[in-house]
Amino acid sequence: MLGKGQKLYSIFTSKCPKCHEGKLFLDANPYHLKNMDKMHGNCPVCGEPSEPEPNFYYGAMYVSYAYTVALFVGTYLVAALVLGLGMWPTIGLLAGLLVVLGPYIFRLSRITYLNFFVHYDPEAVSKASNKR
Repeated sequence: MLGKGQKLYSIFTSKCPKCHEGKLFLDANPYHLKNMDKMHGNCPVCGEPSEPEPNFYYGAMYVSYAYTVALFVGTYLVAALVLGLGMWPTIGLLAGLLVVLGPYIFRLSRITYLNFFVHYDPEAVSKASNKR
């Protein structure tokens, strides 16, 4: 069971990696493409910056690449070995999956990358409220 204090909790719930309470994105739905990449400048709960330095998320492209490769390998194994699909139907399935899951993978990559550098602090919320 995922709970506060675990990196996977922050990643899969799109919560701030510092306090695990504040939402990272302005719009919770990654398929609202106009706002897909819009993030709060700072966590609305603890104040942790969502972009620690300029151009921080360029590194998230490598995470996105890893997620996409994992998706492709898993899909290929199921399509080719289990379902017995040929090369072109498998490529079509992969292309369709990438189009459908692209916005979700984009956000998942950003959150994962941010979690590499920002660690959970159970006192983050109380520290932030003391500063106010």
